[in-house]
Amino acid sequence: MTELLIIAERFPIRGTFTIARGSKTEAAVVTVELRDGGHIGRGECVPYARYGESVEGVVAQLAALETLVAEGLRREDLMSVLPPGAARNAIDCAMWDLDAKRGRMRAYEMAGLPAPQPVVTAYTLSLDTPEAMAQAARAAIEEAGHELLKLKLGGEGDVARLTAIRAAVPQARLIVDANEGWTGDSLEAHLAACAEVGVELVEQPLPAADDARLAAIARPVPVCADESAHGLESLDTLAGRYDALNIKLDKTGGLTEALLLARAAQAAGLDIMVGCMVGTSLAMAPALLLAPLARFVDLDGPLLLAADRTPALRYEGSLVYPPEPALWG
Repeated sequence: MTELLIIAERFPIRGTFTIARGSKTEAAVVTVELRDGGHIGRGECVPYARYGESVEGVVAQLAALETLVAEGLRREDLMSVLPPGAARNAIDCAMWDLDAKRGRMRAYEMAGLPAPQPVVTAYTLSLDTPEAMAQAARAAIEEAGHELLKLKLGGEGDVARLTAIRAAVPQARLIVDANEGWTGDSLEAHLAACAEVGVELVEQPLPAADDARLAAIARPVPVCADESAHGLESLDTLAGRYDALNIKLDKTGGLTEALLLARAAQAAGLDIMVGCMVGTSLAMAPALLLAPLARFVDLDGPLLLAADRTPALRYEGSLVYPPEPALWG
């Protein structure tokens, strides 16, 4: 019989993390443990208010599965039991981990994927004044050894931010995440400013409900869906509007659907970014299996925390290394 444990945890963020929608100082996560004899499988999710989620709501969703889990609920059944979202992500990834430990094999082998290798991850700069972001960019490149910076932008003042950051780090690779913070009236000017400073990708410039405008304009920089992209059901709505999509396990509801979505997106001609919420290494580890399918990897959540869980992923400069079995998979 498999036992289900649900743990709500909080991890302080180093300083304050700010995006277009607001700021936070801690990561509130829900961890699932599945215990089966001597084996323990773990998964982590980050409930996200933007999608109507809360820690309490996710805990309740998971607790309702206790009997089904004890009776042998399988990973293949989850998509018919829970909708895409944080709750399904935590238990789906815990099931992958448990199955790997039961079978004494790695999760990437179970998924039919190549062994993960160290990959370059983006490092996120919180939304701030142009001067503060330029200073943070210089420190990230020159002191911490990052090579790909993800800039959180949000509307007014973004052109000045882009100009200041590019002047501070003329050789750095840049991507931008507006978190739905731009408007239709400012869209083309902001995209032009991004192109001017060599930005490689712009994430979710417009609110998800207003992104049809993207299909009607020239896009001088590739545009990536984030808040507009969830599970497989969202893929058809992205055609013509976006050039890429950001796959986050907390949106797809775990690794199982994320793999299906990644392959379907590739077949549709879309580039892939593998992204994350602000969480610990346990949340990043399963997402790293998608890295071989992705053009961009953005799995820097633990780097934004004051302290990660133990064991943790290994980060060196711009590289993140695959998880050891003691962490996940």
